[in-house]
Order: sequence, then structure tokens, then C-alpha cells
Amino acid sequence: MTRVRFVKEGLEVEVSPGMTLLEAARACGAHMGSACGGNCACSTCHVFVVTGLASLAEPSDEENDILDKAFDVRATSRLGCQVRVGESAIELELTRESRQAFLDEHPDER
Repeated sequence: MTRVRFVKEGLEVEVSPGMTLLEAARACGAHMGSACGGNCACSTCHVFVVTGLASLAEPSDEENDILDKAFDVRATSRLGCQVRVGESAIELELTRESRQAFLDEHPDER
């Protein structure tokens, strides 16, 4: 199992390697947007990887194309629906847009 920590939310979850960060967010109740359902067609699951970036596979061309449409893209930006957890622990921050997209998708969570 691999630890995934959502820094600003104060949430942490142990997940099986191979799960996506979006699946980890859902498992612990982190408010990560997923307007496209995790199909790499939007940027609502945009996150900043705080620790563990070097342990992740490089982003695909498709992921980079979608990130080009996101706000406040940084060197540590990734799409939660595309990042598969490996053996190393990961810490991340949800972007403001991701949290807002989640709340727009789930108004009952406000």
C-alpha cells in the first residue's frame, strides 16, 4: 500500500499501487474535481505534487495537452486522473479550480 496525503485538506489514505490520484481522492473524501469522469478530457483534477514527483511516470502527451488548458500550471502540475500511484508516498495540493469544480459538481457538499 502507498500513502497519498492531501496536504491542505489534512486527509491521508493508503491505496494500492496502480490506483490514480483521483481514485485516492475519492477514497478519502478529498474534493478533487472530475468533470470528465477521469477521461483526460478536462483539467478539473489538476493538482500540484508536493513530494514524490520523481517517483511518478512522465506525463503523456495527452495529459500535457490538457494541462496546457489549466490555470496556474507549474512544474509540479499533474492531472489526478492520469497519475498512477507507485510504491513511494505522495503528497499533493488540490488547486483552487479543482476544489471549485468538485463543489460545482456536488452542490450538496457545500
